Amino acid sequence: MSDTTSRILRLLSLLQTHRDWSGSELAGRLEVSPRTIRRDIDRLRDLGYPVHASAGVAGGYRLQAGASMPPLLLDDEEAVAIAMGLRFAAGGSVAGIDDASVRALAKVEQVLPSRLRRRVNALQTYTVPMTYGGGGPTVDPDTLICIVQACRDLERLRFDYTAKDGAATKRLVEPHRLVSAGRRWYLVCWDVDRHDWRTFRVDRLTTCTTEGIHFHPRELPAEDAAAYVQSAIASTYTRHQLVVRLHAPLEELAAKVRSQDGRLEPIDENTCLLTASGESLEWMAAWMGWFGVDFEILEPPELIDYVRTLASRLERSTREAEG
Repeated sequence: MSDTTSRILRLLSLLQTHRDWSGSELAGRLEVSPRTIRRDIDRLRDLGYPVHASAGVAGGYRLQAGASMPPLLLDDEEAVAIAMGLRFAAGGSVAGIDDASVRALAKVEQVLPSRLRRRVNALQTYTVPMTYGGGGPTVDPDTLICIVQACRDLERLRFDYTAKDGAATKRLVEPHRLVSAGRRWYLVCWDVDRHDWRTFRVDRLTTCTTEGIHFHPRELPAEDAAAYVQSAIASTYTRHQLVVRLHAPLEELAAKVRSQDGRLEPIDENTCLLTASGESLEWMAAWMGWFGVDFEILEPPELIDYVRTLASRLERSTREAEG
């Protein structure tokens, strides 16, 4: 590689750090004159890199977005991250992106040095993604783009929606955020006609269009969009509200209760109150036993009856084993 080519590649690497560089800074970094920097900038522009130059004391050079995609310079960590991201995207939940990911991955791996290719192959070999029931639903990438642009521009959306029971409705919403939960995507938004916050499965959403009507953002009634979706999903599958007094300090139990599982609050220095929700009494009973501490079930009464029956069955099995 010639000295000129090597220098231009180093210059491109500096410009890709997404900051303004003065001509004197670049000249000092590359140990050349400012005139040489200007010539190298012109060469990059001829290659399709949109390098913007601003005059004045605070002026300098900045690499901007252009009309086409020029080649990129990546360090080792960035190259590995992109290769792994493309491999997992090839089996992703966005319709059509798998083919594009495979093509892009082939281009990236073709030019990877052998040391980086070994790292990527090792990560791929010893990383196993979990799949659910036939792969799950896919979403239209154009729909995702339409939604995120409306979120960004604070513009109302109109779409057709098919609910879980098959009911079809037309919705007008003020989009807030997209939330990715495994293979499923959820839109968190304010439903204009129903005057309330709603979540929608994006794979059940069709004919998404913007209305050209802008809105002022509302305050979401949750810590963030992900927490709101978790709460909405939990309420969909909830039959029982669980309230249990656990005889252990908060510090001992905090690591065993995630925010999506329930809420753990201290009663005093030796006891805690757990509130949660669930569909299965069997799961609730097993969860209580998993804590490994004494507990008192306050709600629901069905769980009290179930645990009493389970305790009698376990006691009988113990007596029979001893006999």
